[in-house]
Amino acid sequence: MPSPSQLLAIGKITGTHGIRGAVKIHLYSGDDSTLRAVSEFVLRRADRKEEVVTVVTIQGQGRKTFVNLKGYASIDAALPLVGGELLIPREQFPETDEGEYYWVDLIGLRVFTDDGNELGTLREIIETGSNDVYVVKGKGKEVLIPALDDVVGNIDLEAGTMTVTLPEGLLAL
Repeated sequence: MPSPSQLLAIGKITGTHGIRGAVKIHLYSGDDSTLRAVSEFVLRRADRKEEVVTVVTIQGQGRKTFVNLKGYASIDAALPLVGGELLIPREQFPETDEGEYYWVDLIGLRVFTDDGNELGTLREIIETGSNDVYVVKGKGKEVLIPALDDVVGNIDLEAGTMTVTLPEGLLAL
């Protein structure tokens, strides 16, 4: 089993579904591609104990995903899994397309305006119905930046930076 520092959570078990042991998964990404790309996961239970689990079936799409895990064939067996997280090594994440990034790669980037002013560090990403919102914190302030193509300019993961063009009316105080 990989060391805990190499594992990243892709989703949380939020409940059970039916009587045959299916569990509801709240995925941390916008789709289920990572879940479908890997058949074995590390399950970190709410009590922090870990075990390797194998996915038998996946139903649903995107955020409404139900999974059956090998060895958990009843609701009574699956109920203790609620609150646990599914983790995989980072190197098992599917490749992203040009201009697409995993949240885990964006969080922690230093954010600058296109004129060179540092706004702070991207600390959180909020999902909304139309686009994500980046929460940037720095120097006692917080700036909410819409994750739109005309706002987010250059992202340089190697340098750990993001450049943004603030929309009119959104001032960095």
